[in-house]
Amino acid sequence: MQRQIITTGFLLLSLIFPLKVLAKDYDNIYVFGDSFSDSGNVLNATNGVIPPSPTYYNGRFSNGPIWVDYLASDLGLTLNLKNNFAFGGATTGTENIGLPSLPGLQQEINSFVSAQTADPNALYIIWAGTNDYLSYFFGGVPNPTNTVGNLSAALTSLVADGARDIMVVNLPDLGKLPFANFDSQRSNLFNTFSSTHNSSLNTTLKSLRQQLDPDINIIELNVNSLFDRIIAAPDEFGFTNVTNSCISKDLSVVPIDVPTQQVLCNPEKFVFWDEVHPTTKTHKLIGELAFSALNLASVPEPSAALGILAYSVLGAVSLLKRKIPN
Repeated sequence: MQRQIITTGFLLLSLIFPLKVLAKDYDNIYVFGDSFSDSGNVLNATNGVIPPSPTYYNGRFSNGPIWVDYLASDLGLTLNLKNNFAFGGATTGTENIGLPSLPGLQQEINSFVSAQTADPNALYIIWAGTNDYLSYFFGGVPNPTNTVGNLSAALTSLVADGARDIMVVNLPDLGKLPFANFDSQRSNLFNTFSSTHNSSLNTTLKSLRQQLDPDINIIELNVNSLFDRIIAAPDEFGFTNVTNSCISKDLSVVPIDVPTQQVLCNPEKFVFWDEVHPTTKTHKLIGELAFSALNLASVPEPSAALGILAYSVLGAVSLLKRKIPN
């Protein structure tokens, strides 16, 4: 009964705010970042060596399509590699912890803005930062302030080039990823990195929204919250393992230098494909979250009457939920 009432409430809200209809019609999608979003750049740069097939799918650092593939499909677009500038191993600066010859985020952005003027009707995505903190294993000294500053610089460069709709993705709790969660000290360290990063990023994006032209649409994607929900209640998402990776690799080597191996696990039940990267099933959830965020970002300011109606619906649902025992 309780679930029925809550479902009815959200159905009413969906009638008030029909999100699917309100999604903006983008001309294209451009991607900047690291291996979470790389759809084949490292594979091409290494002549098909990294990430190795068949352990990894078509140049993705996963066992199937990644979140930007799913998002592009939901938007009715095709994600062309020529529009995906993300490289596995990229930091938010100019370094790449995988292969020094490959770019960091700043080179990715510079490569784009130096070659063209941004299409104001396209969607731009920035997701980076994980490798800034993984550099700790290679003698780096992670600094969330510098990392978020680099993300801010990347965003403002795109805006200056003509971009109008920019999605910026925060970080999952890195302390809960398989490379860290087996050791409490390591987990706590990377939890601190993640929380400090996300807090600073949120503050920075709020400031940029005030500073930039009102027409600039900054969409903050909260994957941290999604991962926390999945790990707290894996059954709701069809997972049985949220701590281990489906495959394993030697973290004493460069993170993207993953040895091939036979896969004996069921990836449909795992959140993580390797010690850092999600399975394609998890990527699909991220893509769905991103699509929902874009829909919400495209919803115009509701009238006062609609606002009161929406508030009333949620209030009624909340009241009934309290009255009905679990």
